[in-house]
Amino acid sequence: MSSVPLPERKCHMKVIIIGAGVLGVSVARHLAVVGEDVLLLDQRGVGTGTTATSFAWTNSSRKHDPDYHRLNLAGMEEHARLAEQLPGVPSHFRSGALQWADSSSEQWLASNVERLQSLGYPAQWVSPEEATRIAGDLRIPATTAFIAYFPSEGYVLPDLFVGNLLADAEQHGAKCVLGEAVAIDDQPGGVSVTVATGEVFTGDRVVLAAGRWTQRLAAGVGIDVPMVTDTGLGSQTVGLLGYATSPHLDLRCVVHSPGLNLRPAAGGHTVLQALDLNASVDPANPPSTSGNLARTLSQRFSALLTDPRQAPEIDLRIGFRSLPADGHTVAGYASGQSRVYCLVSHSGITLAPVLGRLVATEIRTDQEQDLLRAFRPTRFIGVRRSDIEADQRATNLGEQ
Repeated sequence: MSSVPLPERKCHMKVIIIGAGVLGVSVARHLAVVGEDVLLLDQRGVGTGTTATSFAWTNSSRKHDPDYHRLNLAGMEEHARLAEQLPGVPSHFRSGALQWADSSSEQWLASNVERLQSLGYPAQWVSPEEATRIAGDLRIPATTAFIAYFPSEGYVLPDLFVGNLLADAEQHGAKCVLGEAVAIDDQPGGVSVTVATGEVFTGDRVVLAAGRWTQRLAAGVGIDVPMVTDTGLGSQTVGLLGYATSPHLDLRCVVHSPGLNLRPAAGGHTVLQALDLNASVDPANPPSTSGNLARTLSQRFSALLTDPRQAPEIDLRIGFRSLPADGHTVAGYASGQSRVYCLVSHSGITLAPVLGRLVATEIRTDQEQDLLRAFRPTRFIGVRRSDIEADQRATNLGEQ
């Protein structure tokens, strides 16, 4: 591996991590476990930003870019290893995922399964009877002709996962502090972070893992991390999730059906996602549980229940995706002299375990990790924003 040209560092480091979402906490945990001095800063609380409103599906089935696909595969594998190490209630489930098509999507699904099989990604066709056994307490239309099963995929319970990561990080000495970072100062002698109260924290490195706030904080220290920042009606960053508290289901895997995605949640609850509804979500006027969007979710959910007469109870939550302008992860320093490591991703749940390990390794050893080479913030230097956005439109961002 080639060396990352970084400033000389101390044998023992103090690392300030801005952002206690799933990525920041994962890096904190990996650094703390090997004895580094870690301070986590978050303006609202651990796991309360984008992490709290993620569909939390672990996969690499729709990542067409080869480097991104490889990184997500590594993330899936790392989840399994990490699950054996973390304390607490299990939070990652390699449940597999089912997807079936209607007439408008049959060709796309067939093409995607063929593509994945050619890459060696586990993907197979199953019958409606087999799919029903895999899914558990769900009705799959008997006339469905194309049903794909992806056995290596799964899901995470985000609050439990972040809680387990943080507990292990704190067990190894990491500290977590509430505070809104407003400025970063990167000087030859070290870095400092100023919070809204005026308090200043100093260290040897900063990891900027602030999700959708990354672009503003990075710009303040002269780093360009282009992101989609619009949060209005129809923005790609806006996503709606439904949390069905009843009926209780024995749902055993992630499901993608025409019009509705589902994954299990704790206590027999179900998380619902209908990507086509996102364009109608206005964060300035949140949908009510008795409005049109809620009724549409309820109708689509009822159609999949074994007893469609059951009236679902669904809570709604609006989320804002952390979305780099080209749709791909950003991981690395912006220059050979910078002490600010930028880390932001749209696939945070899938990638958190592997990014936590790789980023911690790069910070500690100054050795470049091959899986991260394609995702440096330096890729944006000299590139027009319009060109970046054109590339982004070629990806299925909402499906990742």
